[in-house]
Amino acid sequence: MKDRIFESKENYLETILILLNRNGEVRSVDIAAEMEFSKPSVSIAMKNLREEGCINVDKNGYITLTESGRETAERVYERHVLFTEWLTGLGVPEEIAAADACRIEHDLSAESFAAIKRYIKKHGKK
Repeated sequence: MKDRIFESKENYLETILILLNRNGEVRSVDIAAEMEFSKPSVSIAMKNLREEGCINVDKNGYITLTESGRETAERVYERHVLFTEWLTGLGVPEEIAAADACRIEHDLSAESFAAIKRYIKKHGKK
């Protein structure tokens, strides 16, 4: 169960980063729409992320990432992009590649990711 909680946290942080990059601002309602989650579920998650020091929420409900939240979000997003591009380069349909990348990005060790990243950069995406 603890691994699922950690994966959920990473998914929320990654989504916040994506929405910030896309829209310049993020509120809970945006996250709920993007992730197709209920507003109450997202509110609980945002409360937990705020208490863990991963996000800040201003008086108008706008969400920003703290330094530690941004580090986690960028790490997960980098993995997601690399694995999605690599898998699509191998001929996997984009939707499947993105779903598989989402599963891989959370479970792979930093050492294995670094080795795969080096390999892909040296040998290309295919």
